Amino acid sequence: MFSGIVEEMATLVAIRKEKENIDFTLKCSFTDELQIDQSIAHNGVCLTVVSLDGDTYTVTAMKETLDRSNLGLLKAGDCVNIERSMLMNGRLDGHIVQGHVDRTATCIAMRDAGGSTYFTFEYPFDKAMVKKGYFTVDKGSVTVNGVSLTVCEPTDNTFTVAIIPYTRANTNFRDIQPGSIVNLEFDILGKYIARLQQL
Repeated sequence: MFSGIVEEMATLVAIRKEKENIDFTLKCSFTDELQIDQSIAHNGVCLTVVSLDGDTYTVTAMKETLDRSNLGLLKAGDCVNIERSMLMNGRLDGHIVQGHVDRTATCIAMRDAGGSTYFTFEYPFDKAMVKKGYFTVDKGSVTVNGVSLTVCEPTDNTFTVAIIPYTRANTNFRDIQPGSIVNLEFDILGKYIARLQQL
């Protein structure tokens, strides 16, 4: 379980394919605090630490994860938003994030917001997925590349978020441009409500 408050950007230093899995080796400032089997969100995807070597750690993504996320597009040198799992004895600064990415979206527009920046994202409309809670609502929560954000201007298949300068400088939102592919996790509360309505 995560909060969507990115701790830092890790640098991807190596990629290794093993059948349909991919091992990602990354470097971050707190590698020496990590343990095998620990969960870390990578661009919003919960992955398990499988090995430690000096100042790097390795996680494995399986085909299902690669199919639903932008991890398969990563290359050595890329910056990845990371967050360790949430402590249960502190404040929930973002919102409840599971680290289970639902799908990807494409940045289709950026515009100035008086010092901050509005980013608009688009994803294919799928009525069956909407019935399962894969949608956004005005002033609701959404996770983009692991960042907990507030939705504005939602449509059936687009939404906009406002990124303050600090978030843009300290997450890989600094690299997002029109055409960039990002990971989305829709709000778990909406998914449960959608499921209850089906039952």
